[in-house]
Amino acid sequence: MIPERISGVEWLERPAVQAIFAALEGATGRTRAVGGVVRDSLLERRRENADIDMATELLPVAVMQMARAAGIAAYPTGIDHGTVTLRLDGTVVEVTTLRQDVATDGRHAEVAFGSDWVADAERRDFTLNALYCFADGRLFDPLGGAGDLINGRVRFIGDAGQRIAEDGLRVYRFFRFSASHGGEQFDPEGLAACQAAAGSLDHLSRERVGSEMLRILALPKIVRTLAAMAAIGLLAPEEEVLTMLQRYEALGGHAPAARLALLSAAGLAQLQADWRLSNAVTERAARIAGAADLLAEGKGNWAAYRFGEDAVEGLAVAAARQHWPRSLLAETARELGRLPAAAMPVSGKDLMARGMQSGPELGAALQVLEKNWVESGFALDRAALLAMLPVFD
Repeated sequence: MIPERISGVEWLERPAVQAIFAALEGATGRTRAVGGVVRDSLLERRRENADIDMATELLPVAVMQMARAAGIAAYPTGIDHGTVTLRLDGTVVEVTTLRQDVATDGRHAEVAFGSDWVADAERRDFTLNALYCFADGRLFDPLGGAGDLINGRVRFIGDAGQRIAEDGLRVYRFFRFSASHGGEQFDPEGLAACQAAAGSLDHLSRERVGSEMLRILALPKIVRTLAAMAAIGLLAPEEEVLTMLQRYEALGGHAPAARLALLSAAGLAQLQADWRLSNAVTERAARIAGAADLLAEGKGNWAAYRFGEDAVEGLAVAAARQHWPRSLLAETARELGRLPAAAMPVSGKDLMARGMQSGPELGAALQVLEKNWVESGFALDRAALLAMLPVFD
């Protein structure tokens, strides 16, 4: 059964949201919530800090004027495309005027503003994203998207090939939503359209592709999705890599950086270049991979010391790479859990205080002490470590 209205959801009952509806003639239906926040509310999926989007018949200038008259901050963040950002009491809402695409080059669209709600819905990507609700929660579903949503069907609106021609990134979005909302089942028409377009997506910016891929890599179950993407040429992971990803998924893992560590058979630098990944993401993936290497060698102490919390994901990656039995995974996890998170109790200053001169000899001595401390299970204290060194005059 598809409900006639959304109820009992925090974002819709929030006073700031209702104030924005009121300022923009939401009571008469001229402004309605749209997209992901409506979609996931129907599924009763609670999302922290979910983006709130609204569509409106009002022109962008009118939105800004009416919002400011009601004491709501308004910013013309995308006014050429009809988008105004409103902020009230910590709540941020993006309001976009109803529009139709006049022309598109597959990346950018020239739009015309209008007041036709069905036409606005028809320009969106998937039926499950063309869902609107009024200020009182009543649902407006012009394209039957709620039925597709409840049935886990990710279906392009109208002609799938045309939707992709308008924005090639919709190929990646098709796979992302099929994983997040479609149970990794792929609508045949949509899949065929994605396959037809897969060889002509070089015009997409690497940043946009990388953003979609990271969102895919953060989902709980994606191995079937990655395999389907590989089958049409969007990705090129080896079969062994997909097997390792399956093992990682079976362990309950869904950290994007850990999955990157498993995917990076060609090296993280190549993935970073292909998807324009941030240094922070790739550095964490490298740390997890480094921890996994040490854990595979039975060096849990070193993994914990060098990589800290990243050693936990490194453990799952090591287990997935080498197909560890559950008993070995559990034993290694217990060992990691017993290791203290502490800095080495001796520093270069301590050695210099004993008469050692700064230079290569001091660095070598610190390495010896570090090795002894780590391999003792971090049991040696400062006094015990210093006792291993002579006093220099």
